[in-house]
Amino acid sequence: MATIRDVAKAAGVSVATVSRVLNETGYVHEDTRKKVELAIQELDYSPNEVARSLFKKESRLIGLLLPDITNPFFPELARGVEDEIQKHGFHLLFGNSDEKPEKEQEYIQTFVKNNVVGFISATNVAGKANYQDLEIPTVFLDRGSKQEYSVYADGREGGRIAAKELIKRNSKQITILKGPAHVEPAQERFQGSIEVLSQSDVDFNVMSTTSFSFQEAQVWAKELFTKYPNTDGIIASNDMTATAVLHEALQLGKKIPDELQIIGFDDIPLSQFVFPSLSTIRQPAYEMGKTAAALLIQLIQKRQVEKQSICLPVAFIERHTTRKVIDNG
Repeated sequence: MATIRDVAKAAGVSVATVSRVLNETGYVHEDTRKKVELAIQELDYSPNEVARSLFKKESRLIGLLLPDITNPFFPELARGVEDEIQKHGFHLLFGNSDEKPEKEQEYIQTFVKNNVVGFISATNVAGKANYQDLEIPTVFLDRGSKQEYSVYADGREGGRIAAKELIKRNSKQITILKGPAHVEPAQERFQGSIEVLSQSDVDFNVMSTTSFSFQEAQVWAKELFTKYPNTDGIIASNDMTATAVLHEALQLGKKIPDELQIIGFDDIPLSQFVFPSLSTIRQPAYEMGKTAAALLIQLIQKRQVEKQSICLPVAFIERHTTRKVIDNG
């Protein structure tokens, strides 16, 4: 791959001259400009966006920070962001924080050093100093504060829907797998389910979890069926957790959905391919990413923003880990 030095050598000029041509800054004689442009064409040179930003003190780069790229929900978010920003001529720098504050801070510093013009973050610490001190437009995605520019799904309503669907399908011993305490959407889902179940005549238990990972969920699934062997309905904190519970239930010989019903959250692609396919609450991940990117571009371009905080709807996706509703009419 050709570099800016290769272009300078081929054109017989300095690197600084090539930079002036690329960035349209300073005077360059027309004959020299033509030599540089010809060398660029012959070498098929594509200027590095980071290098361009260092010369011009501006860029077309946007930073995206996600908490866990191994969770299939987040690539869907990222794709929505990428597709939207590319329509407007921007490019993406990506970071994966692994839910670690120190790693998150390192990525923020990296993005700033590379002169990103905007930042999208799926973080649990939206109100903290790391973000308050940023001087670039920032949008919080999925886990952001409602007091900041943010795009998120209606998790509380999703929790309500999940509880109502299990009650309609005659589950009498429900277990809620409460997601990580530091993740705001997980707590909203939990609160929504509790709101409905506490007003019903259904018995329910709560089991706390500390992450969304499949590996840890396998341990919790074993613990769940040991503690609550009579559970006949489960509201999982996300689809990864629901899949681990489904796997363990089948290992124990439980009949799904006749003896046990399971509802996940997210509607990741895997949900429709596990067997039996997973009933779940769908978050519109791709649309969330696109909406967050569109909001950020409005901020970058200093256009008027109609809504600072955008909440997108969720929906119940009925598959085969829940029973059909019996119509007694």
